[in-house]
Amino acid sequence: MTIVKPSQLSSSSSPPLCSLKGSLLTLAVLTFLSLFYLSLNSLRTSPPSPIVVGANQLPQTFTVKEEEDNNPVNYSDVYHSPESFGLNYAEMERRLKVYIYPDGDPGTFYQTPRKVTGKYASEGYFFQNIRESRFRTLDPEEADLFFVPVSPHKMRGKGTSYENMTVIVQNYVDGLIAKYPYWNRTLGADHFFVTCHDVGVRAFEGSPLLIKNTIRVVCSPSYNVGFIPHKDVALPQVLQPFALPAGGNDVENRTTLGFWAGHRNSKIRVILARVWENDTELDISNNRINRATGHLVYQKRFYRTKFCICPGGSQVNSARITDSIHYGCVPVILSDYYDLPFNDILDWRKFAVVLRERDVYDLKQILKNISQSEFVSLHNNLVKVQKHFQWNSPPVKFDAFHMIMYELWLRHHVIKY
Repeated sequence: MTIVKPSQLSSSSSPPLCSLKGSLLTLAVLTFLSLFYLSLNSLRTSPPSPIVVGANQLPQTFTVKEEEDNNPVNYSDVYHSPESFGLNYAEMERRLKVYIYPDGDPGTFYQTPRKVTGKYASEGYFFQNIRESRFRTLDPEEADLFFVPVSPHKMRGKGTSYENMTVIVQNYVDGLIAKYPYWNRTLGADHFFVTCHDVGVRAFEGSPLLIKNTIRVVCSPSYNVGFIPHKDVALPQVLQPFALPAGGNDVENRTTLGFWAGHRNSKIRVILARVWENDTELDISNNRINRATGHLVYQKRFYRTKFCICPGGSQVNSARITDSIHYGCVPVILSDYYDLPFNDILDWRKFAVVLRERDVYDLKQILKNISQSEFVSLHNNLVKVQKHFQWNSPPVKFDAFHMIMYELWLRHHVIKY
């Protein structure tokens, strides 16, 4: 029997091993060169067009027939992407389902609104509309989103302190988490609250989890107090019922350059009144117009004015913005850090003048620099969006309720579970 020495084994098996190493090295080099070539080639060629349709790729107007009444709806260039809005809105109406948690005594802080009038009417209308709409489902298993029906406005009406509001909200949510499995699937990312009173924002401050995860639909959407634009939703503050009919298509009657009357309860309002109160072309009043001066004098001023000044008050928002839209007066937004309602759907610069607070010192010149043709275009576009800032009961297509539901529909697509 021949015994093979280690040296003989090593020398006899060496050529195949070297051959294998060489093959692997050659394969690695070829792979590297192929990847390098593909990367270099991709840099030289333009990227493919995105699937999302941009507003600049679309005609300025187009129409879509409504399924129910066959009335054509015109989508103009007041939208960032009119075609996308039309198609996504139709899909939202067909598919979106919302489950309302049944827990909580309606006689206390839950289920029903405090009222559907006044400057916090938007909260009340939503609580009422969601139950009247096609979006509600009684089966939580088919729900896309979950509405947590706790009303800080009702808490405020019952004299509840801020500290107790926080405890009430947290206890209510803890009860839902313990009773149902749906919150824990996403840590609340497919749940939403609705509040218009500014105390509602403070009611959630005691729970970082609510601020971070849930969708908060609020009337005070300020970037510098924890509002997260891609997650939260700006709720328009609408003072309903309106005292007078909607204005519009009446530019010949609008002879006053600018108008504002209100309380000086913010820095920007103090500056606005101090700088322009005695101006002959801007109608600026230091306080609300006294009702003793005549019936609905304040509201009638909107009909005579081209531009209505809308400075932030105690919060960034103001019901004056939707008043201006309703009465056909082009709103001039003077409020920093304000995520305007439906800002990701509507192009506010097509029907409003959006300024920084520091522009208040040049306010008159800025407005005078807007030509008559530009003003007419702003005014005409304003009339087109009036329906989006109106609440109805029951809700109707494209009104404020449906716009909020559309915002929620857009956000539910980013939820993964």
